[in-house]
Amino acid sequence: MSTLRQITRRPRSAMRAFLRSEAAGGILLMGAAALAMLIANSPLAWTYFHVLHLETGPVLTPKLGPMTVHLWINDGLMAVFFLLVGLEIKREFLDGHLSSWADRRLPFIAAAAGMAVPALVYLGVTGGAPDLTRGWAIPAATDIAFALGLLALLGKRAPTSLKLFLTTVAIVDDVGAVAIIALFYTAALSWTALGLALLVLGGMFGMNRAGVKHPLWYFAAFALLWYFMLLSGVHATVAGVLAALAVPIVNTPGAPDDEDSTLHRMEHGLHPWVAFGIVPLFGFANAGVALGGDVAPFAPLPLAIALGLFLGKQAGVFGSVWLAVILKLATRPSKASWPQVYGVALLCGIGFTMSLFIGGLAFPAAPKADAVKIGVLMGSLLSAMAGVAVLRFAGRAQ
Repeated sequence: MSTLRQITRRPRSAMRAFLRSEAAGGILLMGAAALAMLIANSPLAWTYFHVLHLETGPVLTPKLGPMTVHLWINDGLMAVFFLLVGLEIKREFLDGHLSSWADRRLPFIAAAAGMAVPALVYLGVTGGAPDLTRGWAIPAATDIAFALGLLALLGKRAPTSLKLFLTTVAIVDDVGAVAIIALFYTAALSWTALGLALLVLGGMFGMNRAGVKHPLWYFAAFALLWYFMLLSGVHATVAGVLAALAVPIVNTPGAPDDEDSTLHRMEHGLHPWVAFGIVPLFGFANAGVALGGDVAPFAPLPLAIALGLFLGKQAGVFGSVWLAVILKLATRPSKASWPQVYGVALLCGIGFTMSLFIGGLAFPAAPKADAVKIGVLMGSLLSAMAGVAVLRFAGRAQ
């Protein structure tokens, strides 16, 4: 089936497709990351790193220099990933599990604490060292694909309410991560380019108001918005979330997605390409790090990231959920026991994709870039193993 037909065909249930594709994509992501680590520590290492840094395009902006394979993946394809993230955020807020304040309360509380506490752990471990402070946001993000992939492997040991809870926390987490990227990892601005980007975004909202529904118009405008954002100094991937805000949606509460909803059609069309292509490719391109080099695993930077993900995430998410329930601000996910909630809080410490992405913005050059990868891998692996172990033996609520 052609890409155009996939994007424009009649959609099915967004949440069911989301959970299926994210879980399967997460399993593929694990394999891609493991393969990258194997190759980076094998005789093929030189070829791996050489291909990633091959110049494959023009100089789109002096800030980046000639485009390479790595830049096309991180600054180009990941903008499509963020477009899908933006579509999911908008759908959940207007037509999904975050459409009411009662539904939003617990995920908002958990996500906010789950971003703040890891950042504090990171700053505490690094001791406020000026050359490391810029990385405070690295352990703040959750990798939804990786976490849902592990939940899928557990089958019926994890109730549906926990999967929805993890999904909604990660979506709110993504909102925070995008805000962090825009506010704290933006270079000197080109106001001319930023003005042109805002004009394109205004044109997209104008198309929405005028009743334009065909997805290809919005994809074309998104590509133009991405280019101007790249020139502006704001990280180009932010264009994905901004573009998603302008895409029309037809609300379908309690029913299958509307075939006339541009947002649902774009979301369903993009899901397989992102889950099975872009995210695993990003993992493969960014997880490879040569072990036994100049970076010590227990140096302040990798240790701060690992502890932020493993200790900070579980403390922030589980602690905030427990307090919210005790204070009667929210209710515990249905049919889930406290040990199961704790297991999911551990899985929130899998920061792989977003943590590597933010780490690349904070510390783009070696040896700190390699230290970031080691810290993210250590923290994510610890969180994954501990979370799976807890959920494997935790009983359901009676």
